[in-house]
Amino acid sequence: MPLTIERGRHDRIGATFDGDGVNFALFSEHATAVELCLFSTDGARETHRLRLPERTGYVWHGRVPGLFPGQLYGYRVHGPYAPEQGHRFNPHKLLVDPYAKRLTGHLRWSDAVFGYKTGAKTLDLTYSTRDSARFMPKSVVEDTSFFWGNDRPPATPLSETIIYEAHVKGLTQRIGCPDPGTFQAVASDRVLDHLVNLGITAIELLPVQAFLNDRWLVEKKLTNYWGYQTLGFFAPDPRYLAHGQISEFQHMVARLHSAGIEVYLDVVYNHSCEGSELGPTLSFRGIDNRSYYRLAPDPRYYINDTGCGNTLNLDHPMVLRMVMDSLRYWVEVMRVDGFRFDLASTLARDEHGFQPNSAFFAAIRQDPVLSRVKLIAEPWDIGPGGYQLGAYPHPFLEWNDKFRDGVRRFWRRDSRQAPELAARITGSAMQFDHSGRSATSSVNFITAHDGFNLMDLVSYASKHNLANGEDNRDGHSENFSDNMGVEGPTAEPHVVQARALRRRNLMATLLLSQGTPMILAGDEIGHTQQGNNNAYCQDSPISWLDWDDVDADMLAFTRRLIAFRKRHPILRQKLFLHSKERSADGKADMLWWHPSGRLMTPEDWEDPALSHVCVELRKASGTPAYADLEYALFLVFNAGDDLEVTLSPAPDGKVWSRRINSHAPKAPHERIAFGKLRVPGHSVSALVLEDA
Repeated sequence: MPLTIERGRHDRIGATFDGDGVNFALFSEHATAVELCLFSTDGARETHRLRLPERTGYVWHGRVPGLFPGQLYGYRVHGPYAPEQGHRFNPHKLLVDPYAKRLTGHLRWSDAVFGYKTGAKTLDLTYSTRDSARFMPKSVVEDTSFFWGNDRPPATPLSETIIYEAHVKGLTQRIGCPDPGTFQAVASDRVLDHLVNLGITAIELLPVQAFLNDRWLVEKKLTNYWGYQTLGFFAPDPRYLAHGQISEFQHMVARLHSAGIEVYLDVVYNHSCEGSELGPTLSFRGIDNRSYYRLAPDPRYYINDTGCGNTLNLDHPMVLRMVMDSLRYWVEVMRVDGFRFDLASTLARDEHGFQPNSAFFAAIRQDPVLSRVKLIAEPWDIGPGGYQLGAYPHPFLEWNDKFRDGVRRFWRRDSRQAPELAARITGSAMQFDHSGRSATSSVNFITAHDGFNLMDLVSYASKHNLANGEDNRDGHSENFSDNMGVEGPTAEPHVVQARALRRRNLMATLLLSQGTPMILAGDEIGHTQQGNNNAYCQDSPISWLDWDDVDADMLAFTRRLIAFRKRHPILRQKLFLHSKERSADGKADMLWWHPSGRLMTPEDWEDPALSHVCVELRKASGTPAYADLEYALFLVFNAGDDLEVTLSPAPDGKVWSRRINSHAPKAPHERIAFGKLRVPGHSVSALVLEDA
């Protein structure tokens, strides 16, 4: 079929269907020519090759009448192949459109996808003329319209947010619903019922943007399960599409919204899947290597602040625009409610290091679309000065690894951890109480996808990652874990009981703390990864939740904790607690108590054997009257032996009532008649001051 190509528009980057044709536009500052390649419906045959006729600024563009959604395409970009100057153009390599809304499938590994001759002595300085098209996924023209009906994003306040971190396949592969391992399965009744009954308000999905299966993993018959090797920032990964339609993602979001659940995406804008100078040429490298990536002083090489071989160059306005366009696309077209930014410190780097007022932060904070969604930073990378917990500007939240480690170490009975626990359960003010930030800025977690899950945290003293094929060298070696005397699975009743109690204590600490809690999917049902603390390549039962083997007691206790948190605003405050006097009643908003009934002294806190924390909480000083909705809570975290705690005197007409007791999770609440509370060893208690 003969095709013509017209001028088109430069301001619509990507492939845009306009009703009777498609506009194509691609940014490349250093290219000398750009060819649009069209393919047959099965992607096997290149049917047309059309040179984009216009360049406006650095955007190459053209419009092809008569094309419709479903058309497969890619690009070949001409320019210098001069690695010593940072240029790696090679028109023999078919390239994925960075703005593609869908891809046909996944890369099939071949030496043809490398821009250089593999096996040559000088490697990347050589030039390969092998054509890569038949090994490459094809970009697809999409009509992104979707009938949303009466969809309304929940817009849950941060003070009420409870995040559930999950993997699309890991969550659904064994749940017993149609199309397991896909967005359709996440939208199933069984998943929605579980999340709603648990009390979750937001699901945070591990990367779902199209990503690469690394060659070395494929050769070991493993896969890039987690997905932190992005190929396309606009396209959902084909493996999660049951029927190859992006509307499946939109349907999932609409279903979750109808259940009152927000959707956050874990996104990877710090690097791409193309790796170092020895990686393949799949998209950005062949479109304009020098613009898309941050290069070393010797531009043959890449700055590698991510540990993944390259770093995207967000200092370039068009690369920054691509990231911003991608984020807005997922909010406006796909209707997600927030993002978790992988290795976020990289996004804020320039040649001088991390910049809290970087171009990326400035752009996202002023954006009328993005400034209203939830923004969560992983506040570190592996580059110089990359650890930046607490340094991010409002409105970013941050993953708080100090909460994770401090809570783990307290319950493991490490020395001098009681003061650390006290700091963490009250919002980590030393990191976050500045610049108008709120206590909800701290995303508290005990476990996440990276590291031991909750069951393994109490079952293994060491990692067991042999299944990953790296001789157990990968993954963190210091996990602050405790196997309770037996490594791995056991039927010993006292060990089983001790592990169950420790899991309840850890979950209770998470959900009784100030901040925004995040639960790892499967922790509430007792899932184990068999000691693997780095399951990034385990698309297997190691990572898939087993819904036929649910720890019903742990599930019930987690539900109870979440319900308790939701009932008590004192646990989820925006303002920090600093033991300041409240104007409402003249009482301090926080008091640290010694079990004897007196206030803690500095000498008490310095005791290296201190193994308990007792705290009385009220709404923070400065809380408006309309938000001062309850009187007080009393929390006891006891990692030591049995403890008798003298409670603070209850005002006339009030009485302390224990509502949470991790030692006896099914026990009914008990009113404390004489002000003396017995707290069993290794347990958490939460009491409410209520009407007598």
